[in-house]
Amino acid sequence: MGELIGLLKVTVVQGKRLAVRDFKSSDPYVIVKLGNQTAKTKVIYSCLNPVWNEELTFSLTNPAGVLNMEVFDKDRFKADDKMGRAHVNLQPIVSAARLSKILQVSSGETTLRKVIPDGENCLVRESSISCIDGEVVQVAWLRLSEVESGEIELKIKLVDSSNPTSAPHGTEELMLANRNSESGKK
Repeated sequence: MGELIGLLKVTVVQGKRLAVRDFKSSDPYVIVKLGNQTAKTKVIYSCLNPVWNEELTFSLTNPAGVLNMEVFDKDRFKADDKMGRAHVNLQPIVSAARLSKILQVSSGETTLRKVIPDGENCLVRESSISCIDGEVVQVAWLRLSEVESGEIELKIKLVDSSNPTSAPHGTEELMLANRNSESGKK
């Protein structure tokens, strides 16, 4: 395991136009993975445009790697159906966090970087990485692959574990994130 960068707080905000996997709807949930750490949202029943607004916390180490997501339809009597997958390269947010430290950005809102959709990512549209009152945040809409339709909105926040003002409970949350990675669940 590499050097600890900080905490990655991933808010799974919502889904749009998800695929139908039951009779007329689906019961979607999202599994998010970073390395050997895994976390899952709650199930939203009978909904193709779910709103989760759930924050999942991971410990982030160098090299940053990729955040992977899979969307599933919860089924009661058989295996859950796949509803697509997506990924986000975390290197841009890590680079932006380094830049914010160098520039000593601590108040207001400053756009640090823009990431454009290409063949290497799942972005639906351009995604901005900003420093908002000292916190580095990326909002991204991701297109689900291996499925006929669907998009997921994420808000990704990188909390510097060495900055006590940005993470008042940083040590406790970091221990929890490390414990989650060992147990494989949130």
